[in-house]
Amino acid sequence: MTLAPRPGTTDAKPANKRGMARLAAVQALYQMDLTGARLMEVAAEFENTRLGREVDADTDTAIYRAADAAWFRAILSGVVKDQKRIDPVIQKHLPAEWPLSRIETLLRAILRAGAWELLSKPDVPPAVVISEYVDVAKAFFEEDEHKLVNAVLDRIARQHRVGETRDDVPSIRDEAVQVSGDGEAT
Repeated sequence: MTLAPRPGTTDAKPANKRGMARLAAVQALYQMDLTGARLMEVAAEFENTRLGREVDADTDTAIYRAADAAWFRAILSGVVKDQKRIDPVIQKHLPAEWPLSRIETLLRAILRAGAWELLSKPDVPPAVVISEYVDVAKAFFEEDEHKLVNAVLDRIARQHRVGETRDDVPSIRDEAVQVSGDGEAT
């Protein structure tokens, strides 16, 4: 199963190796959630066939840019290992009427990966984590889902990374983030 960013996506920044690892981890989490595949098989598939490899995708040839394989594994295994700790934290920052299970699968994968980094990697500035996962959301969604990612991750950072600022990353904390009937941010 290949999940590729929207064709013609130009507003996302070119990713560095960790950025590509984040993108691949989100794709792998998405695949695991949809198919029920196990961590080790999905990690091996991505590392052997996708990270930094050329892939024939439909009519075009897609290039998976080089990614930090260790960072990819850390995110993927960390989210799986810590999901029972991560999900309640995410849920706390979603609208009360929207349990995490009702959020679209890909959006849920983005939130889980971003939340895991904020909770488990204090050496990575929150602004970097939030900005990178907002870019991942922009690559896959045409609407305002990136605003939900920004708002939820910003709130998690403010609660769990006290004293660290995000002045260099635009915030939407003043906007109300709502979730529509189909699980998408509005």
